[in-house]
Amino acid sequence: MLLTQSSFCIAPIKFSIGKQYSFKTKHRLFGESENIFKLRSRSIRKLSENYNVDTYLTYVRSKLRPLEVVSAEMDKSCGDHRDRGIGITDFFHGKNIFVTGATGLLGKALVEKLLRSTSVGKIYLLVKANDKETAFDRLSKEITQSELFKCVRDKHGISYDEYVREKLIPVVGNVCERNLGMDVHSRNAITEDVDVIIESAANTKFNDRYDLLLDANVNAPQRLMMFAKGCKKLKLFVHISTAYVNVRREGIIYEKPLADDEISSCSFPEIDVIDEIKLAMKSSNESTGYDADKELKRLTLERASFYGFNNGYQLSKAMGEMVLNEIRGDVPLLVIRPTVIEGSYKEPVPGWIQGNRMFDPVITSFGKGLLRAFLADPDEQLDIVPVDMVANATIAAIAKHGITNTRQLNVYHVGTGFVNPLTYSRAFEYVFEHFSTNPLDNKTSLSKIKYFDEFGKFSKYIRDETWEHINAVCTEQKVLLQRRHCKANIAYTEQLCKAYEHMGFLKARFYNGNTQKLLEEMSEEEKVEFFIDATKIDWRKYFVEIHIPGLRKYVLSN
Repeated sequence: MLLTQSSFCIAPIKFSIGKQYSFKTKHRLFGESENIFKLRSRSIRKLSENYNVDTYLTYVRSKLRPLEVVSAEMDKSCGDHRDRGIGITDFFHGKNIFVTGATGLLGKALVEKLLRSTSVGKIYLLVKANDKETAFDRLSKEITQSELFKCVRDKHGISYDEYVREKLIPVVGNVCERNLGMDVHSRNAITEDVDVIIESAANTKFNDRYDLLLDANVNAPQRLMMFAKGCKKLKLFVHISTAYVNVRREGIIYEKPLADDEISSCSFPEIDVIDEIKLAMKSSNESTGYDADKELKRLTLERASFYGFNNGYQLSKAMGEMVLNEIRGDVPLLVIRPTVIEGSYKEPVPGWIQGNRMFDPVITSFGKGLLRAFLADPDEQLDIVPVDMVANATIAAIAKHGITNTRQLNVYHVGTGFVNPLTYSRAFEYVFEHFSTNPLDNKTSLSKIKYFDEFGKFSKYIRDETWEHINAVCTEQKVLLQRRHCKANIAYTEQLCKAYEHMGFLKARFYNGNTQKLLEEMSEEEKVEFFIDATKIDWRKYFVEIHIPGLRKYVLSN
């Protein structure tokens, strides 16, 4: 069984972000023109799990060639799809897939959809566990027995357990360990067997410790790509990124690699990934005691702000893309950049979601009466996309580009803002409508949200509003008792809105021409089975009748 932990050395690349430095040799990956993003590789020390200095490991750069970037909108290699479609189910028939991050929101949705709608071969799942027993336990509790898999369970009935044992192969490992933490037997079996690698694992905390963010979102993709180079049947490497790697720009953002000349007009310093990881490692080694986490999270904010990103998550995901773009060599690479992923729209269960994430803390705080104002332009777009549509678009894009099996790099924005825009004012109207008729607490009074364009004005309003409300409804003795509680609520509200402030004033628009072209190439049957048509989303129905009820059921247990 592929369930014994061991290690095997892949020489890692380490990267970082910093000022422009002078080197004897510079290699420009994308030709002679100036680019905002550059990578430099060199021998460096490994970031080990405890970030102590380890032995030097050398990465030998293969001969680099200009990236072969092909827009899916212009790619005619797949022929005329009007009659036969993309051939999604044909492509996945008997194919073996290796997935990281399968216990996460999107990873789990991808696995379920592949089992339900295709005749996929084996799906190897990299599971963080100490032993095979723990791996099987996680597979059962977090994946196969979850509510999301009800349709698959109903389809196979009493043979469901046998079916998933045949299809889902848990592999003990960890993307943040050397060689993915896999034993030799597992590694050899997967390299011989796998057709597609889907990298969905990530640290999605906006401003986690800098060392942890870079290890999970920069080093881990590099380790997986180095592993992919040894896979004998590999047809495609799929990297789940985020549309917000391009948040440093305004206007229309096209589906192109970060290092294209198009972004060279940005006024921020260039990014050197190696130096930034060395900085993270150095800071981690020097930070000790109770303040270590606080210091490393402060470093995250400083580095993100200096390079024009709103948080460390965006910065680290941008660096992860940069790494993959450089080291992939001849490995075909598909980059999926979703916008804000929320609960499912249609399948397999409308409203399914996992965790209080993305925009949901804002929704739940409003429903609890904690949020009476928000930092946003009410006419600005809130670009969210249901998780089932992201899973379907990813699967369809894999089939399209897996068939060609060429060394292309293709980027897909999966969002709704370009074809079915939703403003903050409409979104909050729908949230208010739902909680007005279905309150979380009958004692909570709700009012429509007020918008502010400056944090100072916002903070003054919520403080005045909170104390005015407390003084109006409480006796003098109760006011004193409620003072500490109210201070905590005010601090939470300020922190929440500050974290989401960048989204409330975002001027970028994520062009999704490749995803739209994918829709055009689908057959009528594929359009139904792998629904990705964002123009058909009814936003009022989604918020009032689908997403918020799902959030209450699966997250709030209300």
